[in-house]
Amino acid sequence: MGLGSFFKRNKKQKEEIEEESHIDINIDECDGCEKCIIACPNNVLVLVDEKSSVNNSFGCKRCKVCMAICPNECINVN
Repeated sequence: MGLGSFFKRNKKQKEEIEEESHIDINIDECDGCEKCIIACPNNVLVLVDEKSSVNNSFGCKRCKVCMAICPNECINVN
């Protein structure tokens, strides 16, 4: 057994499974105030057709700042 074999032993590859974040926006209640878009620290939300929309759900860290700041309570982060 060589020195290289010693260092390779018992090393397992860690599998990272990225869980999709679920952000539900009730577009019927959204008035496009952009407060959630400005408040999001990860730039996950964008304005599309004067309504908030999810741009990159994988970037969401589930901090729920968007839920807290929404005046119409139309955002739900699970």
